[in-house]
Amino acid sequence: MIVAMQENATEEQIDAVIDAMEDAGVDVHRTTGEFQTILAGVGPTAGLDLTKFEVLPGVLHVHRISAPYKLAGRAFRPQGTVVEFANGSAIGGEKVALIAGPCAVESREQIFATAACVKRAGGGFLRGGAFKPRTSPYSFQGLGIPGLELMREAAGANGLAVVSEVMEIAQIEPMLPYVDCFQVGARNMQNFNLLRELGQVRKPVLLKRGIAATVEELLLSSEYILSGGNYDVILCERGIRTYETATRNTMDISAIPVLKKLTHLPVVADPSHGTGRRDMVAPMAKAAVAAGADALIIEIHPNADKAASDAAQTLYLDQFEKLAAELRAIAAAVGRTL
Repeated sequence: MIVAMQENATEEQIDAVIDAMEDAGVDVHRTTGEFQTILAGVGPTAGLDLTKFEVLPGVLHVHRISAPYKLAGRAFRPQGTVVEFANGSAIGGEKVALIAGPCAVESREQIFATAACVKRAGGGFLRGGAFKPRTSPYSFQGLGIPGLELMREAAGANGLAVVSEVMEIAQIEPMLPYVDCFQVGARNMQNFNLLRELGQVRKPVLLKRGIAATVEELLLSSEYILSGGNYDVILCERGIRTYETATRNTMDISAIPVLKKLTHLPVVADPSHGTGRRDMVAPMAKAAVAAGADALIIEIHPNADKAASDAAQTLYLDQFEKLAAELRAIAAAVGRTL
């Protein structure tokens, strides 16, 4: 259930409502906006008489949450979530963020050249894989912690935040000193044990949609992280597997406005994985911004054709800088900045 407090509700009144909700056997998650505090009650609420909460001092209104996702639903934060980072960048709000970098960190020269390009293009985030989940066990699996060390150094030199994929619970703690945002890949979207652990971490999590997942399943996966108290969750539409063979995946642009309506969480678009083709990354990136994406995550590389992984969908650095300039016009046309 959702308890919306009055704009002028005091802390004593809010605490009294929280106590009453906890006495009723529900877990309470609080969010405070610019004008109003919202209390979300998660647990056995179906049999509760809501009128006992409506009459409490400071309460504006109370209603049940019909959606199976309680904390990811827009009612929990009607104003929307903005995830902020120490380097001054943010995902959510008016500005469209750029997250870019190689599929995998390969060398010092590669990652430093890439980070400098991201900075020149106006991006705030360096992405790169140090631990790579590959379909074949014989494919490049990443550099591990040494790769993260290179990313951290390159990002720091250019004022960028680091986004990198975590594949299992055991990797969370060793990754903490190096990353600003944990990425959960499509294969792990329903790795619920991993999601629960990330709910205990106080760093943002970028959660990618599974290759055959519905929007509701994506939101329910985010609920595992949110229910642990980590509210800095960012959703990513990265394409789904369909019967179409012309592209690696089918980029579901329609999922972006659907998610923006259903949830307060920021939505990122990944046109690189969404298409699997370099020539389609730019048009799908533009479409995603027009559709309301809060950020783009794009694979780039100084020598894209020679990339250790995902070469076919990776942009050269000059292609990315050109795309970033073109995206600014798209963002301006829909009332945003980039």
